[in-house]
Amino acid sequence: MNTALSRCPVCESELNITRLHCDTCDTTLEGRFTGGPFAHLNTEQMQFVETFIRCEGKITRMEDEMGLSYPTIRNRLHEIIRALGYEPGKDDSPDVPDERRRQILEDLDAGKISADAAMRILRGEEE
Repeated sequence: MNTALSRCPVCESELNITRLHCDTCDTTLEGRFTGGPFAHLNTEQMQFVETFIRCEGKITRMEDEMGLSYPTIRNRLHEIIRALGYEPGKDDSPDVPDERRRQILEDLDAGKISADAAMRILRGEEE
């Protein structure tokens, strides 16, 4: 059985799923169905996702299995994250060492910086 296409082979537009069929009971459903978020990934990206899952997300295992470097694997992962509509690292908060965090809070308490400035520094927006 073939994997469903998500793009038109002629014009590259997104294809719509309009019919589903069960071979066991011969039921057919017609309508407009979505292929889900992974339907937008190409074959190479889906193979990467399968390998990522099989390797339990361990990039060192992926390096061995795929014969690729860590940066290449990270770049491919970021491409897939973007293809799914997300921005890699957007939700990550910067690592602020405990001592630096304590100093920022002391400066805030002493009135040396404003609450807004403290938040910006803690988010990594300014130093």
